[in-house]
Amino acid sequence: MDKFWTQGYPAGVNAQIDPPHSTVIDIVENKLTEFADREFSSNMGVSYTYTQIDKMSLMIAAWIQNLGLAKGSVIGIMMPNVHQYLPVVLGVIRAGMVTTLINPLYSPRELRHQLVDSDTSALFILEPFCKTLEKIIDNTPVKTVVISKIGDMLGTAKGTIVNLAANYIKKAIPSYELSSNDSYSVTRYKSMLKQAKNLTYSRPTARADDLLMLQYTGGTTGVAKGILINNKNVVTATYQFGEWFKPVYADIADNVQMNTIVALPLYHIYAFICSIVGLSVGQHLTLVTNPRDIPSFIKILAKRPFHFLPGVNTLFQAFVMNPDFKKLDFSECKLTVVGGMAATPETARRWLEVTGLPILEGWGMSETLGVGTANPFDGTKYTGNVGLPLPGVDISIRDDKGDILELGEVGEMCIKGDNVISSYHNIDNDQFFTADGYLKTGDIASMDEQGAIKIYDRKKDMIIVSGFNVYPNEVENVIETHFKVAECSVVGIPDALQGESVKAYIVKADQSLNEEEIKALCQENLAGYKCPRHIEFIDELSKSTVGKILRHKLRASAA
Repeated sequence: MDKFWTQGYPAGVNAQIDPPHSTVIDIVENKLTEFADREFSSNMGVSYTYTQIDKMSLMIAAWIQNLGLAKGSVIGIMMPNVHQYLPVVLGVIRAGMVTTLINPLYSPRELRHQLVDSDTSALFILEPFCKTLEKIIDNTPVKTVVISKIGDMLGTAKGTIVNLAANYIKKAIPSYELSSNDSYSVTRYKSMLKQAKNLTYSRPTARADDLLMLQYTGGTTGVAKGILINNKNVVTATYQFGEWFKPVYADIADNVQMNTIVALPLYHIYAFICSIVGLSVGQHLTLVTNPRDIPSFIKILAKRPFHFLPGVNTLFQAFVMNPDFKKLDFSECKLTVVGGMAATPETARRWLEVTGLPILEGWGMSETLGVGTANPFDGTKYTGNVGLPLPGVDISIRDDKGDILELGEVGEMCIKGDNVISSYHNIDNDQFFTADGYLKTGDIASMDEQGAIKIYDRKKDMIIVSGFNVYPNEVENVIETHFKVAECSVVGIPDALQGESVKAYIVKADQSLNEEEIKALCQENLAGYKCPRHIEFIDELSKSTVGKILRHKLRASAA
């Protein structure tokens, strides 16, 4: 397709990219050396330089290689945004292994699925989540567990205080009994680093098409599906974003190190790519461990000028509702970008009013490494659309037959580019791609004469709660395990805070069934954001003549 939209690119942004590296190892080695003296990251008041992260990730890589695993074995990481996260990710990559990033809020059932489906050999986990792992580890392929305490990279004094507070004041560490046995070994993070000092690292041979990540996203069949991500996908996405950022970089003095706020969880592809983009240009990354604690988050923003604040609509909503947020200095902030879910016009209006900055929307998905479309980053207003296809990206709007529609017509958005995956893991791929190799996104959209994309709805019944995907089938499958449930259907309904919330319509098999039983079942088997906030018991579900539940009627009823 003729990429006519490139005519609307900001000055200095090229229509195509030519990455100077072919693998992520190349980026990591080059940039950690180039920016050796700069600060790499800060978390809980402690900072690390690029040199320190370089040495630590090499030590972790050497330790992983010493496990005797075959090249390309899968290593899991189950942590929130703490200092340990990125050195471990970089260590896994530099060891020549494949990383699978895991939501630390997963229930035992969800965790087991990802560990088994990905064939994870080793797992780096933060201590508060060990209780979840303990429940299912015997039924997984995991042979090595590395447990890290929250304060392991905060220095001896501060780390000790933080760990004691987590244990005895906040009571954030559920009791667990994970220990080495005949099935798996358990090592402490600090012990692992001590052992690594005496080990030798061997740089693996890496190619552009080598598998790098096995990322998981919500599945329409009731379980998360694995996405096969190679070096080329990540390298391309990194430099696509870098090209689009050029107008922002040009507006920052040469002697100023850009500070990016990483509040979105690093297991989410959007935050992961933002961190790799930051690494590629020598940014400082401020890691926010608990972004839901808005007062503490605001104090973090007040400590250091910040230039790039990516987030989701719910985060920006929470900020503008807090009176202390208005006291911050926004003079150095160059860019606030919303992703994961649509920004509401009201949030955008209030954000502009408080900060003087527009919220600029973009669109991407895990399968595209977060890259897809974006409004020009030199924009000065909220547009309500998700912008233009980025450099190297091709997008077409198609009907159900796969035919390309005219400009202005509404159909399914399909995408192609070197950032886009070419395959899913352990499932049939045919249904997800067009005959000419475009990924079917499942989003209903249109493209105007300038190439700007407007998204109307989702073709599937996916629900987006605060930027996280929830698939009704998965929630329904859990609810229907209750012996008092005859049948149920789950839909998303508008929610002023979260964008959408989950509502379950349930037909009882036993009249004694109540909301508390359903909520307890869901909390045991689903991450919190997937659990229904609304439950309604009804006599029967609306169905078609062939027995298919009509979710659109339930959504209409809820509205």
